[in-house]
Amino acid sequence: MSRLISSELDRFVTALWLERGLSDNTCQAYRRDVQGLDRWLSEQRESDALAASESDIQAYLGARLAKGSSHRSISRLLSSLRSFYQYLVREGDIPADPTQHLERPKPSRPLPKSLSEAEVDRLLAAPDTAVAVEHRDLAMLEVLYACGLRVSELVELTLPQLSLNQGVVRVLGKGGKERLVPLGEAAIDTVSDYIRSSRHDLLGGKQSDVLFPSTRGTRMTRQTFWYRIKIYARRASIEASLSPHTLRHAFATHLINHGADLRVVQMLLGHSDLTTTQIYTHVARSRMQALHEKHHPRG
Repeated sequence: MSRLISSELDRFVTALWLERGLSDNTCQAYRRDVQGLDRWLSEQRESDALAASESDIQAYLGARLAKGSSHRSISRLLSSLRSFYQYLVREGDIPADPTQHLERPKPSRPLPKSLSEAEVDRLLAAPDTAVAVEHRDLAMLEVLYACGLRVSELVELTLPQLSLNQGVVRVLGKGGKERLVPLGEAAIDTVSDYIRSSRHDLLGGKQSDVLFPSTRGTRMTRQTFWYRIKIYARRASIEASLSPHTLRHAFATHLINHGADLRVVQMLLGHSDLTTTQIYTHVARSRMQALHEKHHPRG
């Protein structure tokens, strides 16, 4: 670090203590943040923090992010640098603040919880099809995983929305938008068997077009199905927190893991914006990285 930078930094830290009453630990944290930028610029561009441009600082923040710094850490770092440059502008040491137009990084969206393919298999093996209500639950789980439906879309399904001959279900999504989603052979077989037998038992002679009625012969609530899923999760020894939405995430993640096109997954999920679907590429990438680290000899 040059004598000039060291001198300016000393004055800045003193000002933090005198003007803002910051603790010594906090003042030294500001110092380290500026020193980190200065070192990086010296190594990368043979420059220093006093001569940094907006693009220099943006590149530095990007490098820190790429090395694993969290969005929160980057946001705090930018705050430190902004305070430093605002001080230099005020003191007349530099003509403009290079951080002026830099925005704090938006916190990353949490990755949706999902299940492994083995866990899905165990979950689907948990219901006892000899019991009418569990036969219904298995059919619901199969459709949920095969189609990636929202739980509200699942419980509201009616017989006219189902075409077992064509192997598709007509889903009414958000905003009343319709989409056709393929069922897959496993779901078709399970639902066909359920309609021929257990559905009649649940309706108890009532007439209804609800595909998956409750034990009272009426439409099931989302909360009831959530409760039912937790029963099977315990049987399947799945320790992760589980909800109906978890199977929707598993549907999308497993499709992408097996090479499905992102826009196809978008249509199947009923997302209006592709950016909503892109979160699953991060899930798949995280899983592939974990598998690489676990199984590759130099992972």
